[in-house]
Amino acid sequence: MLEIISHVIKISARRDRTEINAAMADTLLSLFNPQRLTIYRCYASKAKCIVFACAGLGPEGQFAHNAYLPDLKYCQPVENDPLLNRCRNESSAVLEVLEDGAHRIIFPVIGLDEISYLIDLTLADEFSSDQRVALMGLIEYFGNHIALLDYGEADTLTGLSSRKTFDKHLFELLGKAAADEMLANQNGNQHRRYGVAGPSNHWLAVCDIDHFKHVNDNFGHLIGDEVLIMLAQLMRTSFRFDDPLFRFGGEEFITLLQPTDQASAIATLERFRANVERQVFSRVGHVTISIGLSHLLPHDSPTDAIDRADEALYFAKRNGRNRVECYEKLVASKQLDAKGIAKGEIELF
Repeated sequence: MLEIISHVIKISARRDRTEINAAMADTLLSLFNPQRLTIYRCYASKAKCIVFACAGLGPEGQFAHNAYLPDLKYCQPVENDPLLNRCRNESSAVLEVLEDGAHRIIFPVIGLDEISYLIDLTLADEFSSDQRVALMGLIEYFGNHIALLDYGEADTLTGLSSRKTFDKHLFELLGKAAADEMLANQNGNQHRRYGVAGPSNHWLAVCDIDHFKHVNDNFGHLIGDEVLIMLAQLMRTSFRFDDPLFRFGGEEFITLLQPTDQASAIATLERFRANVERQVFSRVGHVTISIGLSHLLPHDSPTDAIDRADEALYFAKRNGRNRVECYEKLVASKQLDAKGIAKGEIELF
């Protein structure tokens, strides 16, 4: 009992999702000695559910992956694994006896009315009822802790990630970009230096509803909130599961696009812009959005990254609204002047 309490204290002390997952994996490995263990985070949409193996014990030993940046190498559609899929569909624990007599058990972790995690353990058949009760209690506790984290990270109106969570995501991405640049330079690959966008660059896009003040003035703030909620729903269906979405404040939203080339990033955002233009927003009718984007540089500060995307957004606003503008493209065409970046470096295009 004291050992369980000790592990619960360690988990409860964590406020970072990656650290919570790792602490939960340590707890399960220490208390139940599973042959294999995977903690999956679920990314669900109407079309499909993707699961991301973020912590556990596999053939190559114990692992923990960054829970804020799902690596596609460790992601799969839940349908690829029949037992995982069954657990998700039934929203209850499922069991499979393996050929060697071991038991594979999968537990759903339900938070904010949907499955947020699946915990997959392979255990020897000697597994007492007391151990099962303890295991289910730990998983329920883990679910409650994650639900509190989700609530704290979410914007209360739209359910998208909040401004506070955006700061954490961006620092994670910038740290990854700096590490990628260091590795590239060690390998003699210079294409990402001096702000040159390559196919591995993440993109930051700022999306702003056009004339939103008129919506609030003409229809009231309750209807304005309805528009914000519907826009958030459109964002969820317009972007990939691993493109983080944020409400930055007021009528301004941000997405961090996964690594791709400039043309693909613009095409993704154009599709979202068109989806908004077609949507009927309750009593308001049609609204439009303007979008500015810029790629992330390895040594950006958050201010640098947002300022460049904002420059492109302001250009879109000044030139008719309801359009997508790319900062790097505008600088290359001399419609905008290049901004200075961190450490005295200047972007070259």
